[in-house]
Order: sequence, then structure tokens, then C-alpha cells
Amino acid sequence: MDVALVPSTEPPTRAGSALTTAPAARPGRRRVTTHADISHAGIELFTRHGFEQTGVGEVAAAAGISRRTLFRYFRSKNDVPWGDFDAELDRMRRFLAALPDDTNLAEGLTLALVDFNTFPPQEAPWHRQRMALLFGVPALQAHSALKYAGWREVVAEHVAQHTRTCRTDHLPRTAGWVLLGVALAAYEQWLTQDGTDLLSLLRQGSALVTVGLRGARP
Repeated sequence: MDVALVPSTEPPTRAGSALTTAPAARPGRRRVTTHADISHAGIELFTRHGFEQTGVGEVAAAAGISRRTLFRYFRSKNDVPWGDFDAELDRMRRFLAALPDDTNLAEGLTLALVDFNTFPPQEAPWHRQRMALLFGVPALQAHSALKYAGWREVVAEHVAQHTRTCRTDHLPRTAGWVLLGVALAAYEQWLTQDGTDLLSLLRQGSALVTVGLRGARP
């Protein structure tokens, strides 16, 4: 692939893998901290000074919180760039579960993939920096395997339910790996080629999923 949404007059924003809402300021009360706030502070420092060269204390200070508070939101420094990824996985599950029963399997997965990776225009610079870190920092690359496993699990669960198989069967597992490959290839292209549209790349890559799952029926 925890903070709750809070009422706000500001539009919702997704910090990469975290859908959050900026809380309205209240006189006499300290601003509420979110996963997105901390993630943005970390991404800025990691990009400017280097991931290994930046300590957790520096991220906490930049976010205006203590180290202890930071660890209430994130298990480790490696989790900071991901935002509230677990919440996004839950949202993806709900999205897939809410699809009409007659939705084609490949079409549903494509819709979920695009929805999961849709973010407001103002979030694009942050998300680009985030993904550059995840692709380029060895420690984050290794940690990403854990996050990707959770994401593939969501896909496998949906495919298994649709095909009346077990999530650990070959087809659901393969679908999870294939869809992850589509996402990673799209991000790699988006990061290295200016002017490309991420969502278009995701849709184009998903055409391969459509072909591969054409015969997968209950």
C-alpha cells in the first residue's frame, strides 16, 4: 500500500497513498497532525538532504511534532514516504467490493488501479518526489517489498472471489503480480519521461491484464 478524516472547508488531498483532509484552523487549538503532514515533511528533507542522512528527529521537527508522536503515525522512517498506505489499501478493498456484480474482472481491476493512483494536481510534485525516493533509495526499495505484498493481497482477494478460487491459488497470485508490474512500469515511465500522463499509462498497461484474464470466469 491511524489518522481519521476530519471536517474541513479545504478539498480532500491524497498524499500519495494517503487520502487526508486538511483540518480547519481553530483559534487557541494546535493544528491537527496527519500522516500527510509528516510524509510531506519527510519527503522534502529526504529529497533535499538524502534519506540516509536525515534522521527521524529532523523529520519530526520539520512536521512540528516530537519523535514520540511521529512513531504513533509511522512504525519506522522507511514508512514515512508512504503516507497512510494501510488506509489506502482498505479504501481499495471497499472500491472493489462496491463494483457491480456484472463488472468484468479485468475492467474492475483497471478501474481500481486507476482510482488508487489518482491524486489532485497539487499533490503531483509531492507524489513525484515520493516515487523517485521509493524507486531510487536502496533501503526504501527493500522496504517496498512489504508494501507491495499487501497491495497484491488486495488484488488476489478480489480475483479469488470473482473466480471462486482461493487467494493463494496460482491465478489470483499471478493477477496480483501482473497488476503490480503494470503499476511499476507506468510509474517508471512517468518519472523518467516528462509530459507523460500517469493514468493513461496505467490504462494502457492494463490492456495486458484484460488479455490475460479474458478466460478467467467463475
